[in-house]
Amino acid sequence: MSSTIDPSNADAPIKMHYRACHLCEAICGVAIKTQGDQILSIKGDPDDPFSRGHICPKAVALQDLHEDPDRLRKPVKKVDGQWQEISWEQALTEVAERIAQVQSAHGSNALGVYAGNPNVHNYGNITHAKVLRKALGTRNNFSATSLDQLPHQLVAYQFYGHQFLIPIPDIDHTDYMLIIGGNPLASNGSLMTVPDVKNRLKAIQQRGGKFVVIDPRKTETAAIADEHHFIKPGSDAYLLLAIIAVLFKEGLVNAGHLSNHLTGLEELPALVEAFTPSLAAQHTGIAAATIERIARELANTPRAVCYGRMGVSVQVHGALCQWAIQVINILTDHVDKPGGALVASSAVGYVQPGEPGAGHFNAFRSRVSGLPEFSGEFPSTVLAEEILTPGEGQIKAMMTLAGNPVLSAPNGRRLEEAFSGLDFMVSLDIYINETTRHADYILPPTTALEHDHYDYAFHRLAVRNTTRFNEPVFERETGALHDWEIINQLSAKLGECKNIAVQLLPPPDTMIDMGLQAGPYGKNSTHEPPLSLQVLKDNPHGIDLGPLVPSLLERLCTEDKKIHLLWADIPVDIKRLSTDSPTVAKGELLLIGRRHVRSNNSWMHNSHRLVKGKPRWQCLMHPDDLAELSIMDGQQVVISSVAGEVTTQVQASDDMMPGVISVPHGWGHKREGVQLSIASQQEGINMNDLTDDAQYDKLSGNAALNGVPVRVTAA
Repeated sequence: MSSTIDPSNADAPIKMHYRACHLCEAICGVAIKTQGDQILSIKGDPDDPFSRGHICPKAVALQDLHEDPDRLRKPVKKVDGQWQEISWEQALTEVAERIAQVQSAHGSNALGVYAGNPNVHNYGNITHAKVLRKALGTRNNFSATSLDQLPHQLVAYQFYGHQFLIPIPDIDHTDYMLIIGGNPLASNGSLMTVPDVKNRLKAIQQRGGKFVVIDPRKTETAAIADEHHFIKPGSDAYLLLAIIAVLFKEGLVNAGHLSNHLTGLEELPALVEAFTPSLAAQHTGIAAATIERIARELANTPRAVCYGRMGVSVQVHGALCQWAIQVINILTDHVDKPGGALVASSAVGYVQPGEPGAGHFNAFRSRVSGLPEFSGEFPSTVLAEEILTPGEGQIKAMMTLAGNPVLSAPNGRRLEEAFSGLDFMVSLDIYINETTRHADYILPPTTALEHDHYDYAFHRLAVRNTTRFNEPVFERETGALHDWEIINQLSAKLGECKNIAVQLLPPPDTMIDMGLQAGPYGKNSTHEPPLSLQVLKDNPHGIDLGPLVPSLLERLCTEDKKIHLLWADIPVDIKRLSTDSPTVAKGELLLIGRRHVRSNNSWMHNSHRLVKGKPRWQCLMHPDDLAELSIMDGQQVVISSVAGEVTTQVQASDDMMPGVISVPHGWGHKREGVQLSIASQQEGINMNDLTDDAQYDKLSGNAALNGVPVRVTAA
């Protein structure tokens, strides 16, 4: 992309800035050319050691986000239904006073907090979150984690003792990759930070290997795979347990160097014995012979890995699926081995015994439905009922942090009803969107190009060890506050209102510098030069730290230094799978989500660059299903479920498995009070007006957004 030079910038020097695109997990390096306050071009950085010059269409939208006239620059307060700009001092003081009043009247837990996906892309929120949590003092914390990757983190915690000790596919060295319910060509990797994923997948084929995709839709990734197999939504656990059963039955189990470090292995054969390939075939639609062959290929390929993502996580057996994937990789000697699944060695936040944030599970339960917490957060599926159900501990006020749960959480209309009845609501956000329109105050932080950044979370999940610090591209506007400054100042005022001590933290770059110097490549290491913030600033393209290497055993965070293949809930959930299989009534179809490389999340729909071109919001159905229902391609249809009903346009697609429909995530912006001028012009409906907050993974509490029974009729 390039821009015509604004005459007002004609005398300003042209500068080049190197940083990461923060719009998805791939953290691709970008080169941004500016003149004055104008962006002239955004291109891939060929000298970035990780992304190697690759960018996707989202990177150029960094300009749209920075320049968006809809973006809030100052705090706003709702007065008689209208938004008014106010000073930071007034906003922070009044918000702190209102929160303290609600908690004083109704108890600390009368406040609910929801944190959205963008928080993990802004390191100030990560480094300073604990300050705000302490100042708020509520147990009612929620986040997008339980709408996405909670099963991954729970399984990592139970297996390895730390929720972020997650083995990552060593995609650059594997010869066989089984991808279940993942579409990395659209996500750019997820729980697997992998820029330029298309070429990395093709490289598997070029070196004589193969990759196989299991998905109810022939996705963009499936289209270039060696094999694609349709699978009935929600049945993945049958497939995975059948693969484990084949490994035991055919004597293919080999845990390699992990063998003496496992607990629970002896109990596994009896648990999976009944899940034969023929039983799995009945439930999944994948032939028994194919399941047996895939199990043998995984076991007999020295460098192989199984990877499963959103499709297997956001369903009623999401945690069981992620448990089974870890078991498969361990039993085939593909964990902590090159070409298999390895844990990343990040420069900051290196996970080892003693690293903070290991997690905890079921320390307390939600008030209404009794769902377990994980790391101090309740599943977002219970947020609406915690607001709407009267009684002691009822949520009376909400704070949202860069989140839009009305579009991203199940049963969005019920959540909308809940937000509209709150006594008080404040949002830390840059937009007036479907959720924040219900707030009384909105506190907008600076955006990416106005602040520095370090990809704290995604270096922990990367397929290669690298590190990079991002300097701001532009000076922030006078009076603007960074996210961590808002958190610090609000926390201080809450401390004053509540008469409690709140210890504030230094700027995030100071904390990153401390982490770098104390980390595995820091001042006590043999790395040359020892890493520090200044070293990263001197290397703006980033520093390559090498491929992933075996290191799991010395980094296990379990008390007994063992890998725990079983915990008490797993046999219970396996029994639940065998006795409580979902059934589809006559005339029902199963709903799944869909993402596109241009629109990972709802807040990207206000960029012209990302929404232009061919519409991507339609409902996809197989032609045979359309014919059976006497519906024409392109016709308006009504989709109904137990949660609600929507009307949208249908599009015939041979890429869909018969009996399955797909509606993309994050649309449905045409609502009163939403101030997103481009997004509000787009068609499409909110998929989560159809999902049911009463349906969730019993093991983890994660939302079940896939495999939802629906009916489709002509409008």
